[in-house]
Amino acid sequence: MATLNTHVFDGDSPPSGETPTVLAIHGLTGHGKRWGPLAGYLPGVRIVAPDLIGHGRSPWRPPWSIEHQVRALSQVLDEHVPTDRQVVVVGHSFGGALALHLANRRPEAVRGIVLLDPAQGLDPDFALEVATNSLDNWDYADADAARSAKRAEGWAAVPDEILEAEIAEHLVARPHGRVGWRVSAPAAAASWSEMARPAVLPPPGIPTHVVVADRVQPPFVRPAFLEACASERAGSVTVHHADCEHMVPFLAPELSASLIRSLF
Repeated sequence: MATLNTHVFDGDSPPSGETPTVLAIHGLTGHGKRWGPLAGYLPGVRIVAPDLIGHGRSPWRPPWSIEHQVRALSQVLDEHVPTDRQVVVVGHSFGGALALHLANRRPEAVRGIVLLDPAQGLDPDFALEVATNSLDNWDYADADAARSAKRAEGWAAVPDEILEAEIAEHLVARPHGRVGWRVSAPAAAASWSEMARPAVLPPPGIPTHVVVADRVQPPFVRPAFLEACASERAGSVTVHHADCEHMVPFLAPELSASLIRSLF
């Protein structure tokens, strides 16, 4: 089983056995250190943020399936959270799909779930198109080109300091003098296939917040998922709308942090 490289943000004080803990799961092509800015809105909260398989400094070797990602995330829980403590699981984009699968695998460990523009149940043709385009444009001539590409991919309103930190942490040299993100291209392509699998619901009775980024077209949060939550998980799932692009942890940090705190 892959052992994930894991970042831990301990808030403003050393953690104790009673410190509220969040397991934060990044999205496709991301890394755990991306949760650092949101940690600043959650003093006193411990955030455990792994790099997924094929991402960042975690192993890149396959398999890259949801099941293997979830097994590795379950191991992170075992390593970083006492057995008698529950966590709030926060997932962005593909991380939202993984958060739901993990919660269904380990419901006893989950106090609540926050899904930030979760991506699952995607149209297969759309997933194929995006995966193909991403592989066709996988690397860049230089950091300026990578910066411009990020701005064009939903990062237009992300603060400059966050984008510069992303470049410093996550942009690495590629062959032939080019640069690219610290992500396995095959793993990323395979993950688009995983996001085209049927959506899953949160376990019954676990309070769940779903944030929909209203400026994403076509939306990652599919209507069928919201309808199923309303009919099959009424009372435990609350839907919120954010007037922003897809990078909700960066663009709506106050909302994200308030929803996390509401579950402790």
